[in-house]
Amino acid sequence: MNDAHDPDHEPTEPLGPLDVPSTDPDPEPEPVTGQPHPQWAPPGPGVTPLPEAALAAAPVAAPEPTTPLPGLAPSLLPPPPVPAGPDLTVRMPLPQAERGGAKLAGWVIPVVAAVALILGLGGGLLGALAYDKIADDSPSGPGYAGDGLAGVDLEDTAPLAAPGSVADVAQAMLPSTVQIIAEYGGEDAGATGSGWVMDGDGHIVTNNHVVAEAAKDNGPIVVVDHDRNRYDAKVVGRSPIYDLAVLYVEKHDQLKPAKLGYAAKLQVGEPVVAIGSPLSLPDTVTSGIVSYLHRPVTTGSTAEDSSWIDAIQTDAAINPGNSGGPLVNQKGEVVGVNSAIATAGGGSVDAEAGNIGVGFAIPVEQVRVTADQILRTGKAQYPVIGAKVKTGGVPTGDGAELDEIIAKSPAEKAGLRRGDLITHVNGSRVADGTALIVAIRTYQPGQTIQFTIKRGSQQKKVDVTLDGEEG
Repeated sequence: MNDAHDPDHEPTEPLGPLDVPSTDPDPEPEPVTGQPHPQWAPPGPGVTPLPEAALAAAPVAAPEPTTPLPGLAPSLLPPPPVPAGPDLTVRMPLPQAERGGAKLAGWVIPVVAAVALILGLGGGLLGALAYDKIADDSPSGPGYAGDGLAGVDLEDTAPLAAPGSVADVAQAMLPSTVQIIAEYGGEDAGATGSGWVMDGDGHIVTNNHVVAEAAKDNGPIVVVDHDRNRYDAKVVGRSPIYDLAVLYVEKHDQLKPAKLGYAAKLQVGEPVVAIGSPLSLPDTVTSGIVSYLHRPVTTGSTAEDSSWIDAIQTDAAINPGNSGGPLVNQKGEVVGVNSAIATAGGGSVDAEAGNIGVGFAIPVEQVRVTADQILRTGKAQYPVIGAKVKTGGVPTGDGAELDEIIAKSPAEKAGLRRGDLITHVNGSRVADGTALIVAIRTYQPGQTIQFTIKRGSQQKKVDVTLDGEEG
């Protein structure tokens, strides 16, 4: 059943996933413990999600359906209906043709989520891909590491002993940043993006959407380093849910690994540097500040290409082609993966979407968790509870209302009911359905989290143990 098409209900989104970034204050926390993110803080009074960030004086016409740009396959699903609201969309800095204009696809922070993602594949299959089962299915061969991140050569020293200038950070980090050229639209070099060297064993981190088509078609993927050396790369594993991919380069002696930092230590207003290949211009450096933390961002227009990010928001210029590149702190440590931008007005065949000073990066803690899973098993996981949440209408900030509970799911086992209003997750407030989904996805399968719910005039706390899905 898909309540998104039920006129009696507002559009809904299934509650789901996210692997939790570690928040241990120690310098080197365990990367895969899945501890909850500190103080999840969805937008509260005075702080509105991006769709509501535009001027609200007069009604604004609903955005027109995204028009596929040249070279992009159209969506297999019809464009979802969108209610009236500001025309402010989020677009991934998607793979861009190495020759010619940008190739963009619409990645939207929805005012109303129009397609209900079915999480759990039905009640009876919710546990079919539980964490232990996937963890036991360990592949072997080039690119895999049976011990995950513990089995690879991670850089343990920041390139700068003390916070440096943008020039210092750029000099330290450019040798660890790469350009990704991948098959796209039937062309061997049809798409370009960015990436960075994760370790001394030849593993490269980038966005899933940069290499997704090449991976599906078994097409070529080439990594180009700072010195313009080219390397053939293979995909070790991908996570569409988190928009992350890990590549492997066999001859990697000349690649310099980056140091992984901690997004949990960032503060709003802190300077950051973005590095990548926007508009097919490799080794491009831009700078700015952290303009918001824990911004709930959902990207994608269909169930197949949707991902959800507990995002670092930055005003460092990010453009198409920056996808997968590093967001770096003042010590030259990677704190995020540049993945999405907000654009005022929908890009079209004649108008290219570009930077307007609002970009989003995936926290590096998520990279630690997802990369560890991929290196162990070739697969990534995300948590599910087996419920749908209302995301339509004007956000009230009061919480997230559950719209459907799937039979035999963790939500049903925990006693959750349709109509329950979720106001907090592990004590941290959630303002609406989107914030709830992103908050859940900052945990790992197998963890037990606590919901504070309002049921009628009563308030109670409910523990839910998360199931797992592959994605």
